[in-house]
Amino acid sequence: MAGAPAQQVVVEPLQRRRQVGNFDVAQEAEQAELDGVFAFDHLWPMGSPKRPALAPFPVLAAISSLCPSLYLGPLVARVGLAGTEKLVEQFETLHVLAPGRVIAALGTGDKLSRAEQLAYDLGYPSASDRRQLLRDAIVALSPTMEVWCGAGSKETDQLARDLGVVINLWGKETSVVRDVARGGLVSWAGPLNENTAQTLDELEEAGATWAVASAPLKMDQLEEWRRAH
Repeated sequence: MAGAPAQQVVVEPLQRRRQVGNFDVAQEAEQAELDGVFAFDHLWPMGSPKRPALAPFPVLAAISSLCPSLYLGPLVARVGLAGTEKLVEQFETLHVLAPGRVIAALGTGDKLSRAEQLAYDLGYPSASDRRQLLRDAIVALSPTMEVWCGAGSKETDQLARDLGVVINLWGKETSVVRDVARGGLVSWAGPLNENTAQTLDELEEAGATWAVASAPLKMDQLEEWRRAH
């Protein structure tokens, strides 16, 4: 809810060169009393097309059992990688495993992810077509679970507001968070600067309902802030 203390979570990229730590990070987050974990949704790590990336939903399903107190979700699941019906089915299955703990973070994708879809012959619909896919997924999922919409164009952000879902901002300054929060719910994600506590305090004051920290993680600082709030 807008104005509530910012919840603090951890993004586990699931794209490390050493496939160790995917579950370890989730367990560390739970032990630190953080709120949840998210996984990137890419066909390869950003900028590294010759490296593999783990599919987010199977990993999140495993974490749902391993860490029963954590919220879970992709950040973000891109429409167009799978049909809308399949995407919704994946979220609903995760919801069965972790009822009340799934956040359906969705996005349209952008030029940075375009090459992934073309490489796998998935096509790359127009921006307006991707927004329609996004609308369909939001409408299907919002009665069951919390939905986030990755911020993008003005049209995408307005769609999120029209449908009453959270806008997720990646790496934006707190002044932008504050401006967006005036129009409705907003969450934040991205790398934290050196002063973790100050950044989280500022995001909370600006109106972010969640602060999702991406790697590199300072787990001790995250734990200290979480326990103090």
